Amino acid sequence: MRTVRTFEASIANPQQVGDDLDQLGWAASKLWNVSRYYAQEQWDDTGEIPDDGELKAELKGHERYTDLHSQSSQRVLEELAEAFTGWFAKRRDGDSRARPPGYRKRGDSHPRSTVTFKAAGFKHDAQFTRVRLSKGRNLKEHRSDFVLCEYELRPDVDLTEWDIQQVRAVYTYEEWRLQFICRKSIDPDPPGDGVAGVDLGISNIAALSFGSESILFPGNALKEDEYYFGKQKAKCDDSRSNERLRLDRKRTERRTHFLHTLSKQIVSECVERGVGTIVVGDLEGIRDNENGESRNWGSHGNLDLHGCLLPTSSNPVADELRRENGTGVTELAA
Repeated sequence: MRTVRTFEASIANPQQVGDDLDQLGWAASKLWNVSRYYAQEQWDDTGEIPDDGELKAELKGHERYTDLHSQSSQRVLEELAEAFTGWFAKRRDGDSRARPPGYRKRGDSHPRSTVTFKAAGFKHDAQFTRVRLSKGRNLKEHRSDFVLCEYELRPDVDLTEWDIQQVRAVYTYEEWRLQFICRKSIDPDPPGDGVAGVDLGISNIAALSFGSESILFPGNALKEDEYYFGKQKAKCDDSRSNERLRLDRKRTERRTHFLHTLSKQIVSECVERGVGTIVVGDLEGIRDNENGESRNWGSHGNLDLHGCLLPTSSNPVADELRRENGTGVTELAA
C-alpha cells in the first residue's frame, strides 16, 4: 500500500532567495497567459481546445517556456489543460455560471504563480535542510543556475523517511513557502478483523457503529462556520476582493482541520476496538430525484442539506479516511 503526503515548510533564507522566486513566479504567470492565448486562438479557429500534449509541442520553443525548467513549464501547461477539463465538467453537469480559465493578470502586473519542480528540477539536501530549485535558461544569465532554499519543517517530520516526488514554491500570505509532495510504501498490519460502519448525516456529521456500540460526531461547529462565513462574504461588494478571498481561505482551513481531526478520531476509535475495515455510506445522488432534478426538502431542509458536507461527486469524510491509512484500517464505500 502506498501513501502520499504533502508537507509545507517555511523558507529560512527569504532575503537571499525572494527575488529569484519572484522571477520564477512571474515567469509561470506569463507562460500561463501565452498558452491561454494560444488555446483561445485554436478554440476560435477549430472550435476545440488543445490538450496539454499539443500545448507542449507548440510552445516548447517559445521564449516564455524557457524562463522555467522544462518540467516546471510542462506543469504550467498541464494545469491549464486541467482547468479547461474542470470547466467542461461543470458545464456538462449544468452549471451555467462556470467560466473557462482566464488570464493571470492583476492590472498591468502578473501575480506570482505556484512553480512546480519535478524530479529533474530539484535536488534535496537533507543534511543541511535545503533544496536546490532549477531555473530556466533565460533566467540563468548573469545569475546562478539555481535557487538554494533553506527550509524549516515541523519537528515531527523527517523527509529522509519519504520519497520526494515534487517540490512546489507557493506564494501565499505575502511570502514564499515550499511544499514537498512525498510518497512512501507501507504495509501495516490491520488491528483486527472487526468491521465498523460510518453513516453520514446533517446534525451529526458522522455516526460510527461497531454493532453493539455507536459513537456520534456532531457537526455543529461546521454548520456554525458555514452560516458565519456565508454572512460575512455577503457583506463584500466584490467577489474577488482581498477580504472575500481571506474569508474563503479561512473557511477552507477550518473545514479541512475539522475533517482531518474527525477522520483521525474515527480511525483511532476503530484501532482501539480491533476494527480492520470501515464501511462508509454512499450518499451520492441524495440531492437529486429520479429525473436528475434537485430534490425539494422544504426551505429549512434545503438549507441544511445544501449547506452540509453530504457528498455530490465525492465524499469528503471518506476522502479523509483514505488518507489515514497508516494504521492498516481499510475504508470501503457501501
